Amino acid sequence: MPNALVIRTAGTNCEQELLRAFSLAGAETTLCHLDSLVKDPSPIDKADLIGFPGGFSYGDDVASGRIFAMHTRLGLVDRLKAAVDRGAGIIGICNGFQILVQTGLLPGIDGKRVALTGNSGGAFISDWCRVDFQPESKCIWTRGLTGLTDDISVLPIAHAEGCLVADDDTVNALSTNGQVVLRYASDVNGSADRIAGICDPTGRVFGLMPHPERYLDWNRHPAWTRLSGKTKSQEPVGLRMFRGAVESVAGVGAG
Repeated sequence: MPNALVIRTAGTNCEQELLRAFSLAGAETTLCHLDSLVKDPSPIDKADLIGFPGGFSYGDDVASGRIFAMHTRLGLVDRLKAAVDRGAGIIGICNGFQILVQTGLLPGIDGKRVALTGNSGGAFISDWCRVDFQPESKCIWTRGLTGLTDDISVLPIAHAEGCLVADDDTVNALSTNGQVVLRYASDVNGSADRIAGICDPTGRVFGLMPHPERYLDWNRHPAWTRLSGKTKSQEPVGLRMFRGAVESVAGVGAG
């Protein structure tokens, strides 16, 4: 079974959901505190999958994800890059996406940067929204998730700083490289080109603002009682994302 490492710290609050997602998808899981990893990064070398959960790390002091990203950049980023080089997958959800961006793991294109800033409406958003999975994406986490019906191609969101900002050249490069993984079906928070999630050029590092780890069971869907039995005989979209990653790294083996 692939090994999934979930990294938490003060203020993260989605680590248990992320652990459950990896476990249901067929991975063995380990939860590790950021401080412990900085002192001894060796668990990263044994991981096939690595997760940065959502929440409000360090109270989002200074800026969302800034302190978590600083510790990661100084103590762990080289180990994380080495993990990707040997075939491991990394996911950052919401606050975790902000961390991956600030460490430079995303977008992973030389000379190109993105940022996640305050929502265009100036308010925290907590809702379910329809998303479009991009068929040209190379992301290992979303293979096969295209052509879904509108009623099941939805994900929950909960963020105040989820607006993805990038210049036109960077947005075009992301699209051309197959790094735009999913878009909001409508303008949710002002993100450039309605981008809700991106991956690195390898397709193994994935960051997104929506929360797939909160969509592992059909009874989490806002209209689940009205979904057909045929629909509910399949796995929910959130779980399918984690299963896709587990299947992609199975047999790769950790270093």
